[in-house]
Amino acid sequence: MASQTFPGDPTLRSTAEAMDREDPLASFRERFFHADPDQCYLDGNSLGKLPLATIDAVSGFLTQEWGTLLVGGWSQWIDQAQTAGDLLARAILGTGPGQTLVCDTTSVNFYQLAVAAVTARPGRKTVIMDSANFPTDRYIIQGICERLGLTLITLDTDDSGAPGSLPIGVEHERVTADALAPFLSDDVALVTLQAINYRAGSRPELAAISQAVKDVGALMLWDCSHAGGAIALDFDAAGIDLAVGCTYKYGNSGPGSPAWLFVRKELQEELNVPIQGWFAQRDQFVMGPEFEKATDMRAFQIASPSIIGIRGVETSYSMIEEAGIKAIEHKASLGTELMIALVDAWLTPLGASLGSPREASHRGGHIIIHHPEAAAIAHGLREISNVIPDYREPDAIRLAISPLPTSFAEVWDGFDRLRRLMETGEYRTLKPSESRVT
Repeated sequence: MASQTFPGDPTLRSTAEAMDREDPLASFRERFFHADPDQCYLDGNSLGKLPLATIDAVSGFLTQEWGTLLVGGWSQWIDQAQTAGDLLARAILGTGPGQTLVCDTTSVNFYQLAVAAVTARPGRKTVIMDSANFPTDRYIIQGICERLGLTLITLDTDDSGAPGSLPIGVEHERVTADALAPFLSDDVALVTLQAINYRAGSRPELAAISQAVKDVGALMLWDCSHAGGAIALDFDAAGIDLAVGCTYKYGNSGPGSPAWLFVRKELQEELNVPIQGWFAQRDQFVMGPEFEKATDMRAFQIASPSIIGIRGVETSYSMIEEAGIKAIEHKASLGTELMIALVDAWLTPLGASLGSPREASHRGGHIIIHHPEAAAIAHGLREISNVIPDYREPDAIRLAISPLPTSFAEVWDGFDRLRRLMETGEYRTLKPSESRVT
């Protein structure tokens, strides 16, 4: 079973060990906190591991900055949403400075840019998204369309029958430019999709879709939450105009760490966000009676950023920049390829099926496995096998390689334990999990 991808049979642990020896990113694993060396953590697509440097950065901030400088610290903190944004843009987005902010949450940023986009196209009444989009994005778009009297088209990629759904023939929830084309017209104000699908892990045609939307005069908004830090996004090459994303997944910046938003320079003067915050004021310390929009990227910032959160972003994305996003993407591709090979060899005979694209250029850093007992198996992995996956409705186990803290041997061990759990059926002895978190 040896191939150009693997140095040997992927069903042998020695092959994963050989891949680790050849991995140029292997040393980064030692720069993360691993509380349980025996645990196989395959959920970095939900929450990344803690970089050791973040412990020192946050501790130093508490005593040397906040504790010592107190309010005087704002003279050096005031612009850090922009400086952290420039770092993130260099590290993962493939674009230049002055177009990215690290602030607020992904949902707030998504709402800001979605409303800004539709109001920048007056007279256009149609918004397009897909049914497999992340729930928050779907709910926000539904609310915007209801309040503004817009027509919502939901490309039904998963047979969910979502509001405004229209059938679309695609595989693994992956939207293509050709599939989108029949729905584009001069009435479309906004199209929004995920740069990596949160469930299936599919990767749409970013450049082709962005250009097709631009050709009809509409604006394109990408949610990069499951893409940032896993693949090279190449915003300049792909012609991306608007995007948002989080930092706590492959960005390894911590739970609730500040999100980011991107607005290409050419659009910054044109767009107006619905929440006109203090930081977006042209001269914020005048405290004037009327809002005057800032002339740069700060026009899209609402309020004071989380400086303690930004310290986590800075340490993590400095590490990502050091590693190189192209090398990270390559390891994610190899890791998911290893997963797929083990699904085929071990799990398909046990009733599982792959729910993610097989072509490397069509997927990100995670895959899903379908199984009628997926929820129980995922629960058993945590409670019995010391493997951390997550579960997504209706029948999917989601598993990821986070390229910096995760080794190929850890991936192999996790799948080996999954195989043994499914073979024994021991997961059926557990009571269903009562946790809201899956």
